[in-house]
Amino acid sequence: MLETRETPARDRLLVAAAELMDRAGGREVSTRAICELAGVQAPTLYHHFDSKEGLLDAVVSHGFRQFLEANASSATDDDPIELIRRGWDTQVHFGVLHPQFYAHVYGRVEVGRHCDVLSEMELVILQALEPAARQGKLIVAPAEAAAVIMAASSGVTLRLIANSDVSIDWTLSARVRDSVLDGMTANGHSQRTRGTFATVASTAVTLAALLDDAPTQLTSAETTLMRQWLGRLSSP
Repeated sequence: MLETRETPARDRLLVAAAELMDRAGGREVSTRAICELAGVQAPTLYHHFDSKEGLLDAVVSHGFRQFLEANASSATDDDPIELIRRGWDTQVHFGVLHPQFYAHVYGRVEVGRHCDVLSEMELVILQALEPAARQGKLIVAPAEAAAVIMAASSGVTLRLIANSDVSIDWTLSARVRDSVLDGMTANGHSQRTRGTFATVASTAVTLAALLDDAPTQLTSAETTLMRQWLGRLSSP
């Protein structure tokens, strides 16, 4: 049982759940085991986290945020695409180094069920993409690019985890990463052969990204219509 006098019950639950997830190696962790290790009763868990799954989601989210902070680059970089590239690498490394967390997230995929942890990861990616859109570096909308990056990087991570007993091929991640970014950026190799489309698409994405910040004489309905047109211009 974890220390009970000075550590708040919520923190003890987080620590206990993280420890048991690490021991389980992707297998199910029971509510009873968590509560016993934390030194609390089940109602205390439900009071702080609503459910066991809510607690485990909080553990993974906390671990992801800590990993981001620990691996944040101290160097400043004016190129948002380079920052996105680093973000991809950070996310993949997190999954490979903490496979039990990834097992929790992807072992519970259900139709119509949206995972808070995945939403948080995608939000981090989206926030990195928005400056790239404003600078005219994307040919697809940031939200669409974030979804593509999330899907591709998750697939790479799961493959690397599955083969980690032999060796970890980090070059596979780099190749997929660069291919994905190449297909969504205005200066990507595949886009240079498409000439005018890349220019029109990146301009449309940039204008859409700036609509929220720039003063405009358009009405709400006109702004919505403008976004629809810009979306069509940026679609291949």
